Amino acid sequence: MHNHIKNLLENFINTRIAPSKPIQVPLERPKQKEFGHFATPIAFMLAKSLKKSPNLIAQELSALLQDYKEFAKVQPLNGYINLTLSHNFLDSLCERALNGEYFVPQDFGKQERILLEFVSANPTGPLHIGHARGAIYGDSLKRIGQFLGYDIVSEYYINDAGSQINTLGLSVYLNGREILGEAVSYPEEYYKGAYIVDIAKAAIAHFGELAFADDSSIPLLSVFAKDLMLEEIRKNLKSLDIEFDHYVSEKELFSRWAETLEVLKAHNGVEEREGKLWLRSRDKGDQKDRVIVRENGEPTYLAGDIIYHQDKFMRAFDHYINIWGADHHGYIARVKAAIEFLGYDSGKLEILLSQMVALSQGGQNYKMSKRAGNFILLRDVVEDIGSDALRFVFLTKRVDTHLEFDIDTLSKQDASNPIFYINYANARIHTLLEKSSLARDQVLSARFVGEDSVMWQDLYALVFNALSIHQILHSSFCEREIQKVCEYLKNLASDFHSFYNAHKILGSPYQAEILKALLVVSESITLGLSLIGIEAKTKM
Repeated sequence: MHNHIKNLLENFINTRIAPSKPIQVPLERPKQKEFGHFATPIAFMLAKSLKKSPNLIAQELSALLQDYKEFAKVQPLNGYINLTLSHNFLDSLCERALNGEYFVPQDFGKQERILLEFVSANPTGPLHIGHARGAIYGDSLKRIGQFLGYDIVSEYYINDAGSQINTLGLSVYLNGREILGEAVSYPEEYYKGAYIVDIAKAAIAHFGELAFADDSSIPLLSVFAKDLMLEEIRKNLKSLDIEFDHYVSEKELFSRWAETLEVLKAHNGVEEREGKLWLRSRDKGDQKDRVIVRENGEPTYLAGDIIYHQDKFMRAFDHYINIWGADHHGYIARVKAAIEFLGYDSGKLEILLSQMVALSQGGQNYKMSKRAGNFILLRDVVEDIGSDALRFVFLTKRVDTHLEFDIDTLSKQDASNPIFYINYANARIHTLLEKSSLARDQVLSARFVGEDSVMWQDLYALVFNALSIHQILHSSFCEREIQKVCEYLKNLASDFHSFYNAHKILGSPYQAEILKALLVVSESITLGLSLIGIEAKTKM
């Protein structure tokens, strides 16, 4: 709808008014409903070339635009042109919507190829509730982007190399010995918690007690534990209906470390001093240079990121998006510096930071710590409140802002629970359709009328909002603000509930027309929810 009107105006201006060069017409939503559905300040943009005042241009253009069937009213106001859509045009869009031609995938993205990496939690423990935010946001961004016509590939980077994996194997080894009755002395750094005990028991059952006879089995136990954790992570993500196109192993990528290092050296990106190898990231705007190889010859954590981004950029996507935890903020400059030294454009990499989540229940705050073992498991929260409620609440705020929520609120089956409120609107619409004496084809063949009563004004407003979903989706994706979809769905549900409470539907002389409009509202709710990973309910 938005694009249709925008294209209409641009074609009108560029063919009939003929400015010196093609012009793009800005289209806005008026803050006050009485000013119509859309407004444009195009007269201000044309004033210089036409050598007329914006007010006069707006008046002249309004008179000409009044002839278009899309508009019921075109009014100039202080240089702006306010546009009210006609009931016939809204009806034609509803026809398209109910014929399966409106709420369909778009081509805004022109198949631009995007590599989207998110979650990428270390496989040293199960996913906790803090990981869920980036997971849900990334998955929803992918769904919306693909609907809009972007070619998006999702990827999980497995940090399966380095000291943390060895520590995982050591933790399992020591727990296994303790389970077998040995006296064990734990080091200062190790993983603990019920999940480590479970892995140790599984390892004893799989390998036998001999695997715990001495520490030579730690590498074997490390791989075994890592694989179990990856399986657990996949199950946790599946419970939120999240699946990745690719999983990339850091350990496998390290086979390319030597050639990656040669590329950095060729671009004067590294320097050896103090017995270490440094990335000259300060030359590219970082606060200081960063160590990539330690004195003992072992690559640092940053080295893994460098290899991975070399691998990413070699695959020649148009754009790259990383969703990281907020604690990785300091890594942005050094990774972008490495990309420049690898010979690529770091401007193609976009990094979004996911802030922490504060979870409570009954007024008590939970503390999360993977190493301490008292973190909140993602799967436990999903079992408690369901995937739908968790997905929705995690998307209600910008991903880079802190989020607090109470489990008890999201367990309620009333209007205080936003996902219940939206689903209730959709279920109400389907209940009305079931109770109606009209056949579906009678509803679909109904035509809107041009009455100006309060009921029709409210119905047209409801239809307009339902048909505005494409603009919301486009804005939410391009601005990376998925919370706009949540706000839109809550507002649309609220508008429906208000209409339901204010006007007679079943038995109304316009029952068929109203039900037709409500079907469009249901289609919009269903699409919006599906693009944030939630299946709309038709019964409650």
